[in-house]
Amino acid sequence: MRGFLASSIGVTCAAALALPLAPPASAATTTGSATPSASSTPARGTDPASVRGAAPAEASVPGSTQSLPLAPLGRDRAPGAAQQGVTPREVRPFSLVGVVWDDPAAELHGQVQVRTRATATGSWSDWQELETHNADHAADPGTPESTSGRVRGATAPLWVGESDGVEVRVRAESAPGAARTASEATGSARHTAFPLPGGMRLELVDPGDGAPSEGAGSAPGNGSRTGALAPQAAGSAEAAAAWAANADLAPFGAAEIPAERQRAKPYTGPRPSITTRRGWGADEKLREKKFVYTKKVKAAFVHHSATGNNYRCSQAPSVIRSIYRYHVNSMGWRDLGYNFLIDKCGKIYEGRAGGVSKAVLGAHTYGFNSNSMGIAVLGTYSSKKPSSAAVKAIARLTAWKLGLYGMNPRGKTYLKSGGGNLHRKGKNVRLNVISGHRDGFATSCPGKKLYGKLGTARSTAAKYQGR
Repeated sequence: MRGFLASSIGVTCAAALALPLAPPASAATTTGSATPSASSTPARGTDPASVRGAAPAEASVPGSTQSLPLAPLGRDRAPGAAQQGVTPREVRPFSLVGVVWDDPAAELHGQVQVRTRATATGSWSDWQELETHNADHAADPGTPESTSGRVRGATAPLWVGESDGVEVRVRAESAPGAARTASEATGSARHTAFPLPGGMRLELVDPGDGAPSEGAGSAPGNGSRTGALAPQAAGSAEAAAAWAANADLAPFGAAEIPAERQRAKPYTGPRPSITTRRGWGADEKLREKKFVYTKKVKAAFVHHSATGNNYRCSQAPSVIRSIYRYHVNSMGWRDLGYNFLIDKCGKIYEGRAGGVSKAVLGAHTYGFNSNSMGIAVLGTYSSKKPSSAAVKAIARLTAWKLGLYGMNPRGKTYLKSGGGNLHRKGKNVRLNVISGHRDGFATSCPGKKLYGKLGTARSTAAKYQGR
């Protein structure tokens, strides 16, 4: 992603810590499957006197999103005011944050910062920045997914871990002369900043439970992650369809697709172990029912999720469930945008539903989703090096999946651009078979450090294919 990447910036917040927390806002909306119950427990780390007489906090709704409208923070109360945010407040538990707005074509020219209070300790984090330029991760222009009327503009999401307090501030950046209004040009206007997008809301995502590896979602008596389940165990037609899409590779309802020990055919790497959507606990009722495919997989675009690096590998299923819910419920996409995700321990996860061996159409590289796949490494790799395990996992995955479609990981290919800020619509663009997101769109994704490792991934993947 271009622009500022999610990072901790260490701003002193002692004065803000002394402020009493506001109770959960009545204007907030929650999307989830459960009804919250009331709780009168004071906020951790807060003087009980400061919440005395306040409205009680509501209990957590596992697997849900709280949506809080942003309000002007300065004296300017007009729509698009240059400073907007959410004042410090107690909220139901959440683990991932992001900011969305009404018009997906509107750009947020400014800075978005958030700080959160840890549920376990009651301590507040430093201010952290959210990546504001996120439109380059999207469905191609003019496709049914991008024109559904449900899509919103959004920052990248940021994983903060389980938290129960939040504060956010959005500050518009100064506009150049050409971007100012006529009154500003004559000196009569008070503001020289870009207007902020309309309808901004803070999204607080609770991933809930659901992954068999985390002790939830396993069918009674099924002790194996690769064992078959009865069809009725799916619980919904959507889940049954997602499970059946991988039935040629693993038993129905398996939480994991097992690895192959050797190449099944020349120039196709052995399949790596892949955690299925059931394995990471996907709620299949969130996404659209229909699977959408492209013709083939000629290239792989590597991304970083820009969700930060403060997660444990055991939390990766929760991070993925959060991103999934953010992509679908907050951003309005039909499903998780990436085809695959990889954690920093090198574990590979199925992304968008439709079958891991199939050419599933994703929403990951604006203008180049057709005939490609998107792989996101969980984390932010602008200044931090990716783990060797993650780079090896990229190589293993691409050696197998690209090999199924006859592609050489060290080779070049041509893709037709669907439009974007780097290649005009309709242009046939020559790309590496394993490319970074920035090769298809003017962005800094997948981060300088991860992009610098793609050469290693290409050569290693070719070796896995026996080239």
